[in-house]
Amino acid sequence: MSMIRPISDLQNNANEISDFCHRTREPVFITRNGSGDIVVLSTEEYERQAALLELYGKLAIAEQEIADGAKGEDFQTVARQLRERVHGTGI
Repeated sequence: MSMIRPISDLQNNANEISDFCHRTREPVFITRNGSGDIVVLSTEEYERQAALLELYGKLAIAEQEIADGAKGEDFQTVARQLRERVHGTGI
């Protein structure tokens, strides 16, 4: 479960906040003057979420291309071509 902490905790309890983020992979929401201000997240979790967003963006583009009539390629053909590139021809 996410945690909400006042901004003063960033200075006073930074290690505790960092440990929480790494242990739970959850964000810590930081408030200033009683309102939401920033979010603290481990670098690993941030990068994972950024990669997912990038993937979702690429999937949305591909779905739109298909909806617009683009022709895809056969999976078996593409997989064979990739294997040949990785392992060389003849395998």
